[in-house]
Amino acid sequence: MANVNVKPLADRVLVKPAEVEQKTAAGIIIPDTAKEKPMKGEVIAVGSGKKDEPMTVKVGDVVLYGKYSGTEIMIDATEYLIMRESDIYAVI
Repeated sequence: MANVNVKPLADRVLVKPAEVEQKTAAGIIIPDTAKEKPMKGEVIAVGSGKKDEPMTVKVGDVVLYGKYSGTEIMIDATEYLIMRESDIYAVI
């Protein structure tokens, strides 16, 4: 788990996307232009939630989210996504 000095506000969550697959199951190498964005990642930090809606995810959870959910940000040369908790579909 990464040690990031970022605290999301309200119902936002900081997620580190899973690594992109480099090869297919058959061993074919996937070129950069054909790679899919990951839709799975690990929760690194969570906000305090809204007044009437507490946060349901916690740090360390592995979650599924939409392909184009969140905003990409760079922190210490590592790419993260910051998104609302409502953009998360499931906890694995």
